[in-house]
Amino acid sequence: MDYPQLVKIAEKAKEKAYVPYSNFRVGAALLTVEGQVFTGCNIENASFGMTNCAERTAIFKAVSEGYNNFQAIAISTDTQEITSPCGACRQVLIEFGENIDVIMANVKGQYEVYKISNLLPLAFSPNKLEEERLNE
Repeated sequence: MDYPQLVKIAEKAKEKAYVPYSNFRVGAALLTVEGQVFTGCNIENASFGMTNCAERTAIFKAVSEGYNNFQAIAISTDTQEITSPCGACRQVLIEFGENIDVIMANVKGQYEVYKISNLLPLAFSPNKLEEERLNE
């Protein structure tokens, strides 16, 4: 699947966003290495800490269906400027690999692509748990 097509799917997912407080709609389309696409939208809550972002919604849907190898995620917002994923979403993405392409699109469908490792330098990733520890 090409990235412009993935951006279109994210734009469509954005239509389902539940955002009664911020009115800031976000849609995501997650592409697995097997070619499956999982969508997500942001879902707000009156208790703001319980809000879930579009990116994490898509990732959690994919993992719950047995997929955890991801090639790319497209993120669409209604803003003129490109909007990047929040820190929590970056951390969740890097859990599944440092080479995932993050495609960030604005309201016009223009987009930029970055590796998740570039958006979260010096990340705490699963390989940190495998490093040797010194016992003092």
